[in-house]
Amino acid sequence: MPKQLHQHHCVPLVPIFKNLNIEQTAVVESIVHHQQLPANSVLYQEGNRIDALSIIANGQIKVFRTAENGKEQLLYLLQAGDINGEAALFNQTEHNSTAITLTPTTVCTINRADFQNLLTRYPQIGMNVMNTLGSRLLELERQTTKSNTESVASRLADYLVETASALNQNPVRLPLKNKDLATLLGTTPETISRYFKQWHEQHLITKLERHQIKLNDVDNLLLATSN
Repeated sequence: MPKQLHQHHCVPLVPIFKNLNIEQTAVVESIVHHQQLPANSVLYQEGNRIDALSIIANGQIKVFRTAENGKEQLLYLLQAGDINGEAALFNQTEHNSTAITLTPTTVCTINRADFQNLLTRYPQIGMNVMNTLGSRLLELERQTTKSNTESVASRLADYLVETASALNQNPVRLPLKNKDLATLLGTTPETISRYFKQWHEQHLITKLERHQIKLNDVDNLLLATSN
């Protein structure tokens, strides 16, 4: 069973709860449920009803669909500060994907009824939700543009830096295998390996055992891949 946490990790991380006063924040914290999930835990499965807002306090989660041939289609990653399921709290619906933890992960949830009560008591949260959804659409557009215009090297470097920051690790043990990382970035595992070897030889990173990468020079790594 997941270990229940007593500390409040999530409310300060989430944009939809910004601008709340101390009393309002305490109300939100009183209805948040904290769970610490080990790696390879299922957060939700395709077809499950969405009945809660999920907040990622730390760790990393992959969200994917299973194709007809049985292969996973990686959609995106969830990391610290990300929320999932917020739109569906306004309408009954089901998950169209599956989410599995890649690392030990702290997840906080607010069930549908409690969240809707919050919206009634604090309309500002509803406005924040709309702003968050708008920001998410802009981010999806940015990612699409980035995939079409930026090099694989640049996207891979961004992934390394963002993952190390989200997991607060350096060296960072990459949660994704090269084949999954290649799927996420729209390239091949061989290309991923080739860049890792090149950057290791340039002393921008150090490849360690057990899929660990040490970032030696973040600024120059990003600069070297920006063109």
